[in-house]
Amino acid sequence: MNRKQFQILVVLGLIVGGCGLWVLRSQKNSYKTTDATVAQKVFTNFPLNDVAGVHIKQSSTEINLQKVEEVWRVKERSGYPANFTEVSDLLRNVWELKPMREEKVGESQLERLELNLSEKATNSGMLVEFQDKDGKTLQSLTLGKKYTRSSGDSSPMGGGGFPVGRYVRVPDAKLAKVYLVGETFESLDTKPDRWLNKDFFKIEKIKSVSVTTNNAIAWHLSREKEGGELKLADVKEGEVLDQSKAGGPGNSFSFPSFNDVLGTDAAMTNLTLAKIETFENFTYNLRIGKTSSDDTYQLSIVVEANYPKERIKGTDEKPEDKEKLDKEFQEGLAKLDGKLKTEKALEKWVFEVSKYVVEPLLKQRKDLFADMKDDKKPNSAVNPLSIPGLPPDFPGISDTK
Repeated sequence: MNRKQFQILVVLGLIVGGCGLWVLRSQKNSYKTTDATVAQKVFTNFPLNDVAGVHIKQSSTEINLQKVEEVWRVKERSGYPANFTEVSDLLRNVWELKPMREEKVGESQLERLELNLSEKATNSGMLVEFQDKDGKTLQSLTLGKKYTRSSGDSSPMGGGGFPVGRYVRVPDAKLAKVYLVGETFESLDTKPDRWLNKDFFKIEKIKSVSVTTNNAIAWHLSREKEGGELKLADVKEGEVLDQSKAGGPGNSFSFPSFNDVLGTDAAMTNLTLAKIETFENFTYNLRIGKTSSDDTYQLSIVVEANYPKERIKGTDEKPEDKEKLDKEFQEGLAKLDGKLKTEKALEKWVFEVSKYVVEPLLKQRKDLFADMKDDKKPNSAVNPLSIPGLPPDFPGISDTK
């Protein structure tokens, strides 16, 4: 290799090395830009502590959540309490929302990303407005099309995709911006029942159940001790209570739930009245009405309680046991007080429940009895010849001629 060739190789090496260094720096700067974009929030100053209302609208449907005296409520359900966890999760997710990238799109592309708020749009966006206590909009967000990622053919669920993000549009002083974010807001909905607090009453340690229809007691069941067998009051001749059939009424509303709230003044028809008493001295007066569906019923409740507020000391109680027993009694009393307060708060509402919730109380008296068996035996004096189907030469049949 001569001197000229060596100089050419050195120059080429410097050029290649410079290009590599330039590419490395470009990638590094690119990563910095991406990191900076991801690090920032969609809303730099989201007024989390000032939000007292959330308005969600999509096409012609909408829902309004309002904070009244520190309790979130659903306006479309006569102010029934909302699920606090769901509302707080929404606010926190929006406050923490970060963009994966910004999308440069024009007005003509908004419908493709389902960010068009027009009711005439094929797939309109979902508008979420965050309001103050006076109803003024503090911030708003439009949710659009979900961003999916292919699961691949190797997935046990097969091919296709699953949502990993969503396109959102936020207002800006100059021009609205569109971002792809990593939050899907999968559970966000404009259906009122979706936002209700589904905590309900629970009847435990049932002592007696009485059902009235057409202003007359249909049947009354009671037990003398917890876990004991139920007995039917006013037993008539031939009535035998089936404990397996009485088990439904005897365990009514152990884990009840409701589908929706019908309001505070919903008209109730075709009423069945039920009175349930417990060994904890709670009394539940239930009104059960029919809806237009065969699968659902109306239900309202009135709760009363008359449990001891002071502990009765034992005759042979030791002084060293007093503090422990007093503490246990007060803890139990606080639990009962809390239960009564929570359940009495339900008294003003009429609920829609599934049929299975109230079905045990809709039984007729005859549905509680054991199946009657025919214990009559065939008469031994019956002439075998009168039994159809026997051949003439059947053994034991004498000649009648």
